[in-house]
Amino acid sequence: MKRVELYVKVRRAVLADGMSRRGAARYFGIDRKTVDKILVFPAPPEHGRSGRIYRRKLTGFTGIIDAILSADRQVHSKQRHTAQRIFERLKDEHGFSGGSTIVRNYVAEARLRSKEVFVPLSHKPGHAQADFGEADAIIAGKRVRFHYFCMDLPQSDACFVKAYPAEVAEAFCDGHVAAFDFFGGVPLSILYDNTRLAVAQILGDGRRTRSSMFSGLQSHYLFEDRFGRPGKGNDKGKVEGLVGYARRNFMVPVPVADSFETFNERLIDKCRKRQQAVLRGKHASIAERFRSDAEMLMARPAYAFDPCHMTAGRASSLSLVRYKTNDYSVPTAFAHREMVIKAYVDRVDIIYQGERIARHPRTYAREDFVYDPLHYLALIEQKAGALDQAAPLDDWLLSPPVHRMRRLMEARSGKDGRREFIQVLRLCETFDQTLVEASVAHALDIGAISFDAVKMIALAKLEHRPPRLDLSLYPYLPRADVRATNTSSYLDLLSLAGAA
Repeated sequence: MKRVELYVKVRRAVLADGMSRRGAARYFGIDRKTVDKILVFPAPPEHGRSGRIYRRKLTGFTGIIDAILSADRQVHSKQRHTAQRIFERLKDEHGFSGGSTIVRNYVAEARLRSKEVFVPLSHKPGHAQADFGEADAIIAGKRVRFHYFCMDLPQSDACFVKAYPAEVAEAFCDGHVAAFDFFGGVPLSILYDNTRLAVAQILGDGRRTRSSMFSGLQSHYLFEDRFGRPGKGNDKGKVEGLVGYARRNFMVPVPVADSFETFNERLIDKCRKRQQAVLRGKHASIAERFRSDAEMLMARPAYAFDPCHMTAGRASSLSLVRYKTNDYSVPTAFAHREMVIKAYVDRVDIIYQGERIARHPRTYAREDFVYDPLHYLALIEQKAGALDQAAPLDDWLLSPPVHRMRRLMEARSGKDGRREFIQVLRLCETFDQTLVEASVAHALDIGAISFDAVKMIALAKLEHRPPRLDLSLYPYLPRADVRATNTSSYLDLLSLAGAA
């Protein structure tokens, strides 16, 4: 109580009666610094220091500290100044004579002042936010770092999540198409960060140049795009929260799946189950609140957007077309031709004069070669000597009967037998490989070592009928001489056995 009365007396004497600070210190028997502190605070702090702390020794140095903290925003977060390091620089470089405590206190307050403050937002039905996240999974037996597309409807908190092997424009657009199908309509607007997948360039006046594929997507579905401030992910806090929620709840423990298709089926199921949840502060489930969103969504067009990157290419003399450092094969008949490449997130289609001539699974490696062995068999038939050195055939897995058929054909007819074996392989251009392999095995069982026999057996299997092979048309095939049973033949065998 006495401290409060002293504060009143000192402040009245100096601020109202005009007494000097030095005179007040002598009159009340207190230190001059105590007088200065009393004039700063109207009452003594109840629990230690509060409010603005008196720092006379920092006078002239606060600007230096503020400049250091401002410069720190432009460097890596792990290379920014600590309060102790700022104190050391003030002593070494600027002759500061105060203690470290007042420096630490000032730095703490400055950083507190710099923290951003947000306004609580309300969200109208029919609007969305979108973003990508990343996590690890074991897909087809391999541990991979994958990316997942998230779309959130903030009014209802309905969500959509889909995984992709890479964060590319094709995945970005495919994610939109899949999300619109999942929600049953197109949002009125979608909020993004300034991802390069959507924004090709931010101009000086803040306007944005959209990427070509994103512009095509927007033109197809006619939603409005909105963008947050550059480097400010919290402008779209709902979807940022969904990215973290999906990682913690959909991807822990580390997912294991045979393929991305299987994994995405699980994610869709989890998104549907989440709609039954009632979130904090809400009185209805996500599914019930989603009805308001569904009423505002725009209808989808009659056909979906084709989420691919289309570009021109030219087949080389090796019948390879290059896309993003990787080479994909086409049939050798199309070598040296100009064609169109359509790259999807999971495959690459190659088009010649409006017709698809090749389809490959897309690779995200660098300088990789993706072959289809069937593309080269017609050329190998003409150049049979290249059979064992043909790179497109190196990784082609064939059943043991096929390799046995080759050995028998080459043993019987040499080079012509090798060429006939290539003709057998070319049956895979028309029939499924498993059907051809089964037909080869059947031909070996009946001793019909011939391309024509394999083809006839394959046709018979396809038509679900027994093969009718007229061996008289194939004089080079082994013949079976079937006679009527004769008991004397058994006696001859017995006599031979006794002689032995």
